[in-house]
Amino acid sequence: MSCYHPGMRFAAALAVLLCGCPTPGGNIVRDHPEPSVKDVVQRLTKARDALSSFTAESVMDYWLGNTRAKGDVLVMGTPGAHVRLAALSPAGGSTLAELACDGANFSYIDVSHNCQLTGPCDRQSIATLLHVELDPNDFMPLALGTPPVLDTSTGTVTWDSDKGLERVELTSGAGKQTLAIDARSNHFDVVASEMFDATGKRLWSIENADFADVEDGAKVVHRVPGKTRFKTPEKESDLIVEWKERRLNQPIDPTKFQLAIPVGLPRCGAAPKP
Repeated sequence: MSCYHPGMRFAAALAVLLCGCPTPGGNIVRDHPEPSVKDVVQRLTKARDALSSFTAESVMDYWLGNTRAKGDVLVMGTPGAHVRLAALSPAGGSTLAELACDGANFSYIDVSHNCQLTGPCDRQSIATLLHVELDPNDFMPLALGTPPVLDTSTGTVTWDSDKGLERVELTSGAGKQTLAIDARSNHFDVVASEMFDATGKRLWSIENADFADVEDGAKVVHRVPGKTRFKTPEKESDLIVEWKERRLNQPIDPTKFQLAIPVGLPRCGAAPKP
């Protein structure tokens, strides 16, 4: 991976999606029944529950502070905090770094720096490789455009006639969530969402663009984004993903989410032995 000045392709795609197509009067008319909060929660929950696994090829770029990097990343996931990531070298496809979460613990190998890390599978685990803090339980639904929603939530749904979007606000004892949903043409595309905890701290935010239909192994069609942007505003860090080949609901051997650490490999960040 190499440093570069970030392009505007994702921003342009999202701007096109968000701009809508106004009628001559300047307003976009809702072409579907007005959804309730219950409708939104149920539809997203159903879409999320219909996805049992995914594997994908992607191009990811991220920044942390003033440093930005870009490269091919292989991705694999199933519900229950099972995630596997492999960042590949642009020079020939060899693995630069690899991370696996098995639902309880994670293992990470930085090949380029000849070091490793292990520990509990939590928000810091994904950040070890991708530099954004995401709960491993949330990674798969966020990557597939079916974000988790607050349980036992109340809220409002408002039609944005300028953008052609349903603006959803959910609240519960656990916090607050906002969603922008393009429900036109019988779709239900979550183009943006933010989640806050009970103290008002932003846990994550996401933007999606270039939605398309993808068939799983049983020929069932799922609506998923072609581009995803994860944000961690508190650390001024984000992750932009262009999804390539994706395979949905295919069997994955559970051992794929385990990564053996070579004996004697030093811990990343550890002081060298004298």
